[in-house]
Amino acid sequence: MKVYIAREASKLWRKVCVETSVELQLLAEKWKLLLTGLLFQYIHGLAARGVHYLHRPGPTLQDLGYMILPELGRERGYISESLFTIVFLSFVLWTFHPFVYHSKRFYTVLLWWRILAFLVASQLLRIITFYSTQLPGPNYHCREGSKLARLPPPESIAEVLLINFPHGVIYGCGDLIFSSHMIFTLVFVRTYHKYGSKRYTVNLVVFFIDKKLPEMPDRSTGSQPMLPLNIKEKDGKPREENLKLLNGNSVDTADWRQRMQVNGTHGDDGNHVHSESAVNGVNR
Repeated sequence: MKVYIAREASKLWRKVCVETSVELQLLAEKWKLLLTGLLFQYIHGLAARGVHYLHRPGPTLQDLGYMILPELGRERGYISESLFTIVFLSFVLWTFHPFVYHSKRFYTVLLWWRILAFLVASQLLRIITFYSTQLPGPNYHCREGSKLARLPPPESIAEVLLINFPHGVIYGCGDLIFSSHMIFTLVFVRTYHKYGSKRYTVNLVVFFIDKKLPEMPDRSTGSQPMLPLNIKEKDGKPREENLKLLNGNSVDTADWRQRMQVNGTHGDDGNHVHSESAVNGVNR
């Protein structure tokens, strides 16, 4: 038994060493991009702290979710942060599983490079949004009468740059649209859905159903006609022309000119228009 454990431990150690060597090589190539993504997390927190200085409490907006679900409040506010912390830490641990497990569907460095790219793009849009549209915070610490609802002007630049971490991050106000927690959660879920070995359902119902449904035909190629074989237009045009029209392709030029003349438009002069009655020889 001891020999078996020692042999397996030796295999695991060699596996970790080999994986670490490969990941370090990738890190040497991508470290600037990873560092940029990590620095932007601080910029995002700084922007959220800045909008808190602009926050003005007001009446809570009407929202069906707040009407149906009970408010957590000060006593149970930890539930939300605890749930997010569990999701965050479990995902971080999962991204490092190639160092230990045999199944290796991705490289950890490259995966985090993609994750940070998604986060930076989403957070940049979030910063633009909550500075453009500022709403009164519905949370208990953002309402009128709370000391945290209005921040006094900062006394120094250091007060702004330090963002009162972590208290200022947890008890922020004014950065409602859209949720930072949901950015992280959806990016993590989408990443796990693409690179994970097991599937679970939350917002992944869409992906599951989309996989089961048949793919829609591509109308631009015209390879899958949807018209019946015997369909004709009222003027007797063949089915091929109908397919061209449906797929957005042009019909024969000579035929097009002929149809324009019949409909009252002269083919050589676009500014000269005859009425259909005149073409048919009908005088009014």
